[in-house]
Amino acid sequence: MLWLGILVSFISSAGKPVERKQEILSIINVNDNQWQSFVYDAQLYENRIDTLRKVRFWTMVMNTSEDMVILNQANNRRIFHVLPFQDWDKLSEEDQLEYRNVLRNEFCLDSNERIFATRGKSEFYQFRKVMPSIDKGIEVFIDNGVDPWYAQTILLIESPGHTTKSPTGALGSFQLMPKVARKFGLRVDSKLDERFNFERSAYGSSQLLKFICIPYARQMLDERGFEYAESDISFRLLVLHIYHAGAYNVKNALVKIDQNVRGMDLIQKLWETEAKGFRNASQNYSQVALASIIQLNDLIHEQCVIYNVTEIPMIKSVLMDDSEQVSVTE
Repeated sequence: MLWLGILVSFISSAGKPVERKQEILSIINVNDNQWQSFVYDAQLYENRIDTLRKVRFWTMVMNTSEDMVILNQANNRRIFHVLPFQDWDKLSEEDQLEYRNVLRNEFCLDSNERIFATRGKSEFYQFRKVMPSIDKGIEVFIDNGVDPWYAQTILLIESPGHTTKSPTGALGSFQLMPKVARKFGLRVDSKLDERFNFERSAYGSSQLLKFICIPYARQMLDERGFEYAESDISFRLLVLHIYHAGAYNVKNALVKIDQNVRGMDLIQKLWETEAKGFRNASQNYSQVALASIIQLNDLIHEQCVIYNVTEIPMIKSVLMDDSEQVSVTE
């Protein structure tokens, strides 16, 4: 397989040019001679984000079968023991409580320290199955003037081979709620649900990000007086939290965080903060995103041979002019 790095220039929707190295890696599969594209984000390694304990924890979950259970410290995801799920499940509630107490004593933890039993999820996170759809998602997002990093990351989190309906009613490869899908022009009724159509679902997701999530992320950071680049991993992760939990819930969580906390420190504070609808699943969302990206990068490295390429193919740049500015008001 061949790996090519491509430089894409973006212009921000505020009209201010922001040039960044957005590497689209084009890989040719020697088995079918089909090209596939992926977004590569070096910030995970440059900023040592891949070494964060909570990110490593989710990486382990993604590589562990559902037949196993991981006993871990709730507040920092420190891993204590890994054991067969059937052994854990057959214990009574009293025995499970005693097991946790033994761990607290062994690791010198406070008696109130929560210990989670998290099942492995390798059966869900089948990244090889979702890889072919990433190329299509990237193309739709670029055509609609949205950072393709989001297409790739949302697909990795939400649909590694699955498009089932969530308990809240979200559906499709990009897990859109019915109301959101209709807002951005998708047909969702008793006769047709376009969330099942990949291209339409990708379009709806790109519009949700472009007109809701990204503008709200800008507003939240502007209110704190922060300077930022929209290519910053911390900005992207904040956008993902809004995509998952909604702007209202993310804003309520931010209110609880010191005004001077910024960048990845702000994201890590969100991992520890509960507010209204921003709870465990919302806290975990960007952690899962980071672990998923690392898993994808590992797969790419496994399947590719890196060549020195002198002639790089051109791809469409993303251009957004002043007419596409979005104002967010309460």
